[in-house]
Amino acid sequence: MLRRRTEAKTAPDPAANSTRPSPKSLVMMALAGAASLLSFEPFGWWPVQFLALAYFFYQVGMGTQAKRGVWLGWAFGFGWSVAGMHWLYIAVTRFGGLPAILGAIAIALLGLYMGLFGAFAGGVASWLRRKWSLPVAAFVLLVLPAAWGVSEWMRGWVFTGFPWAASGYAHNVSPLGGYAPILGVYGVGVLAALCSGCIVMLTQRARWPALSLFAAVMMGGFTLKFIDWTQEVGQPVTVRLLQGDVRQDQKFDMAYLVEIIGRYQGLITASPADLIATPETAIPVTPQQLPPEYLAGLQRFAAETRSHLMIGIPMRDSETRYANSVIALGPDTAPYRYDKFHLVPFGEFIPPGFRWFTDLMSIPLGDQTRGQPLQAPFPVKDQLVLPNICYEDAFGEEIAAQLRNAPRPATLLLNVSNLAWYGESVAIPQHLQISQMRAIETGRPMLRSTNNGATAVIDGRGKITHALPFYGRGVLEATVRGTEGFTPYVRFGNHAFLLLGGLMLLCAWFAGRQYRHRVS
Repeated sequence: MLRRRTEAKTAPDPAANSTRPSPKSLVMMALAGAASLLSFEPFGWWPVQFLALAYFFYQVGMGTQAKRGVWLGWAFGFGWSVAGMHWLYIAVTRFGGLPAILGAIAIALLGLYMGLFGAFAGGVASWLRRKWSLPVAAFVLLVLPAAWGVSEWMRGWVFTGFPWAASGYAHNVSPLGGYAPILGVYGVGVLAALCSGCIVMLTQRARWPALSLFAAVMMGGFTLKFIDWTQEVGQPVTVRLLQGDVRQDQKFDMAYLVEIIGRYQGLITASPADLIATPETAIPVTPQQLPPEYLAGLQRFAAETRSHLMIGIPMRDSETRYANSVIALGPDTAPYRYDKFHLVPFGEFIPPGFRWFTDLMSIPLGDQTRGQPLQAPFPVKDQLVLPNICYEDAFGEEIAAQLRNAPRPATLLLNVSNLAWYGESVAIPQHLQISQMRAIETGRPMLRSTNNGATAVIDGRGKITHALPFYGRGVLEATVRGTEGFTPYVRFGNHAFLLLGGLMLLCAWFAGRQYRHRVS
């Protein structure tokens, strides 16, 4: 009898079962989603994310209609996405040439699209609640976190994916970051959602079990941070990471070409190092457009000083085929080239049917050739360096696959980026946080060479050991030692996260079945 009274106490409010929430409810939900911005860098207030998700879960949990869950999820996802990626407005207007009103419309449309993944989470979770007759605890602690995690995973690959501001990124420094080498960023997001569910359960009678579960999840992640999943290997290498601070409105202007290539030539040849890396498209033209002696002179410097150079430059294979690439010049190595595999829609490739939209903007190198999914690392003494270009390090499963499937896995990761497209916005610290998560997932140090930030060295635990200030010219010098061995995430990719989500749904189904037997 006591058990039945407890379940009745947690039943949904019938007044909240209308299929469409009020406009005020949708606005409040969008604001809750937008508040998640504070959980990411440069703010780093990761507990705010628990509260934002808890508010979303609580409001969805007040009703049982799937359509209500869809509307609330869409509003939450819209606010989350527009706040987290508002800096795209700078790229399409200030540097892309799109009129301000059209730029605002474009970002709003992106938010409407991204909100669909939140709608999926809220709608599917509410539908399963009705279908399985779930008690509140199973719905809030199992179904909603699993649905949220799956929606973020889908956002990372549907239509090539846009996983920026996935919830797990906020927890590179929180105790939940300890789970990243096992479950990856999406699994960390599921556990963050589970913690939010525990907060919701404080409104029910099962407060102490909820608090105990919250503490156990956090303590588990804290404990896992002490495990060394990979081991240092080989001799340390000296690195020089260049930050040229070329203005974006000058970068592809041929009137500034001589100055730009001269600037990087000077930075490269200022002193030797085992590895010298430039940012993405540091050289903004193809080799065919450079003075004949330019690359030859850099090759001579590499040979004479025993340095290894990794240079961001577009590579042209024909009049219509060119790639966003990194080439390497070394003292005694074969020519090396890495081509960007995961291209940015509208910025680096044109989706079918959208050429009219890209024609409204003046974005150079806007229709590129895709590289291969598996590309070899570049040897630098005892280390093997695997580059990735800008946005590519937002796709942890692809970097894990590169390591897992390589005949000789990389020991160091190198990200080369140009975020000057986004002005002085939160994009730079957010991208640095993404690179930190990649280092934690793989157990590999991550080197970053960028145009205007964040140029940094990150160790295999995700800690920033060296960094340059943003928005200035400089050279970051450090000594780095790579690692070998695979974390569970590298071995299994997102399968462990999907298994976790599947087990949570299975437990929820079983809990619903048991609940139906008790009340029948």
